[in-house]
Amino acid sequence: METSFVSACVTTRTTLRSVYEREASLYWWNNEASAHEVYVSDEVIHELSHRANPRRDEAPRFVQALPVIPVTDAMIQFAEALVERMVMPQPVAGDALHVATAVVTAMDYVLTWNVRHLANPNKVLHLNAVCLEHGYIPPMIVRPDDL
Repeated sequence: METSFVSACVTTRTTLRSVYEREASLYWWNNEASAHEVYVSDEVIHELSHRANPRRDEAPRFVQALPVIPVTDAMIQFAEALVERMVMPQPVAGDALHVATAVVTAMDYVLTWNVRHLANPNKVLHLNAVCLEHGYIPPMIVRPDDL
């Protein structure tokens, strides 16, 4: 799971989009998550705990029972390649590291609401090409309402 999924689960925002994402995320969490092996990375925990996150106390508790994948040098190197090839925006953290973690650990999916940089159909071919060039099989990057 990527940070935006967890953030959607714990948000108190009342915009139409926020309410939809919260409801869809909680539905997936309560009804579908048990059919999958669900992980978060150290980068997700770092982002959820960041002082700029208004839900920084609640969000990490939401995922506290999940296995946490430590970030490795291989993940950082692949994140650098994703940024260098302009698949992901700088810095070599956040989105690039979320994708790199999933790729290096051979995850099937990245669950996200981030449609700008992650679940963006315009990036799929580019991401797939970079993954294959580096000997990796790309994960599917999906929204909860698609999985």
